[in-house]
Amino acid sequence: MPATRTIPIHPIQPVPGTATALHPRLTRGRFNNWRVALIVLTQAVFFGLPWLNWDGRQAVLFDVARQQFFVFGLSFWPQDFIYLAALLMACAFLLFWASTLAGRVWCGYACPQTVYSTLMLWLDRLVEGNHVARARLAARRGSAEWLARKGLKHALMLLLCAWIGVTFLGWFVPLREVLARLPAGLSALEWGWIAGYGVFTYVLAGHLREQVCKHMCPYARFQSSMFDARTLVVDYDSARGEPRGAHRKGTSAQGACIDCGICVQVCPVGIDIRQGLQYECIGCAACIDACDIVMDKLCQPRGLIRFSSDAHREQPGPAAFTLRDWLRPRASLYAALLLTVTLATAIALAQRQPLKLDVARDRQQLARATADGQVENRYLLQLGNSAGVPQDVELRLQAPAGIRLLSHAPVRRIEAGANTQWAITLTAPASQPSVPITLVAQSRSHPHWRVQTPSRFIGLPDRH
Repeated sequence: MPATRTIPIHPIQPVPGTATALHPRLTRGRFNNWRVALIVLTQAVFFGLPWLNWDGRQAVLFDVARQQFFVFGLSFWPQDFIYLAALLMACAFLLFWASTLAGRVWCGYACPQTVYSTLMLWLDRLVEGNHVARARLAARRGSAEWLARKGLKHALMLLLCAWIGVTFLGWFVPLREVLARLPAGLSALEWGWIAGYGVFTYVLAGHLREQVCKHMCPYARFQSSMFDARTLVVDYDSARGEPRGAHRKGTSAQGACIDCGICVQVCPVGIDIRQGLQYECIGCAACIDACDIVMDKLCQPRGLIRFSSDAHREQPGPAAFTLRDWLRPRASLYAALLLTVTLATAIALAQRQPLKLDVARDRQQLARATADGQVENRYLLQLGNSAGVPQDVELRLQAPAGIRLLSHAPVRRIEAGANTQWAITLTAPASQPSVPITLVAQSRSHPHWRVQTPSRFIGLPDRH
């Protein structure tokens, strides 16, 4: 396996004119378009799914109070925890695979901290203006304009965070029910979840922003263990760019970098990528977009700042990712593990029986003699239907001859995603010894939905 790539740590250079706060400059370009698209996609999922209904209920609902989770037409109970574990494993392997191929692309494009920090940055620009106007406003701290603009901006941030908190609660309590009970109908616990998640977002994305990525996120510390010589990272072509400086007529030994500083101004964490790869870099490629714009204006080729790797550094322009890069051992291992977990989970879900049957005996009296010379056993069945539609479930008994199921209605209707209890009695002649039995629950509308649970019939002890 290729050797691990070590990330050198360089001192972070503050944006010129801002000693204590960053005022990132917004840019445009192909990577920024991808980032905006992913922000729209992730927030459409977060804000939109709780409004989607499926078979008469919220399509995705993690009902912790009832210990039942609904995902479109499927229902899951705590005993289905294996599927959650498989999902977490798949997400971990996907993150490892993506990091091996292209570094911190998750951090730069889809991490919630990045997404919400970007939303807050858009609010900054909306209320306070561009990066220059924001820096000038910061220099007039305490003025009437500063108070008015800061007050408006933080009011908008708090409104956004409040709606984020309400939507977050809507993943665990039906969102329409939450809105109908606002404001006085919510419990203290529900208000706590709204306020907690909203304040959490306001502090991390509205105030701390890049400090979370640099100092609080553990991923920045161990990311290098997933890098190798072919991992694509944001890279400055120093051979082409140095010596940097303004272009002047008559200067022959001049690099392509004009030292405009725009790559630093657009960086959301305030680093200078020209100093080399740094662990604070989140791989958002904002500096690539900004530098490409400058190169276009200078009529020079793009790629002074680009995605590259140790193995591709000698190539001119953007790195050409080959089949060998995709199939290298570390990336192949993560991809194989991801594929294995995904396929195994998909097969298990496809074969999953939506009917659940648990059998509990009457512990107070295992066997009871009746007046007509029979012996009775009583059982309490717990029947569950995780399908998205109601089911008429028929109960059957598999037991030796002589043991009968006493039930005037051997069919029970179970609503979609519901549980029900069913008390039954089995009888047999008094001479019947203790034997194993099997109780079978089968759907009448879907005969292949069939579940069986073993139990035991207890006979009366032999008194002779």
